[in-house]
Amino acid sequence: EIQLVESGGGLVEPGGSLTLSCAVSGLTSRRSSMGWFRQIPGQEREGVAVIDGVGSIRFADSVKGRFTVSKGNAGNSLYLQMNSLKPEDTAMYYCAAVNSDLPYSDVLSPRSYNYWGQGTQVTVSS
Repeated sequence: EIQLVESGGGLVEPGGSLTLSCAVSGLTSRRSSMGWFRQIPGQEREGVAVIDGVGSIRFADSVKGRFTVSKGNAGNSLYLQMNSLKPEDTAMYYCAAVNSDLPYSDVLSPRSYNYWGQGTQVTVSS
């Protein structure tokens, strides 16, 4: 059984930093794609940062230069370091994975992923 469990969300002031963690278990492919997505109520879920099956990283334009994504050495954890946070970064953040590599054009699409965590709330506010 594949499980993803996020942690690290919370309330942070604009300009602050936060690190999200995702504990992953059950993935069997060495070329699994994993990433972070976010969703605001009433809006579609969007890709934030992903690491594809060959280790390439892709970011949404809105977070480039502010967020970094990394995997743990054993491949069973995923991290999202968020710096210079803005109020518009406020959302529920989800960790997701799929047991395969993905085409470059699909890596930021939530529809490409079939395993999801329960989400962790990030609120950026003064």
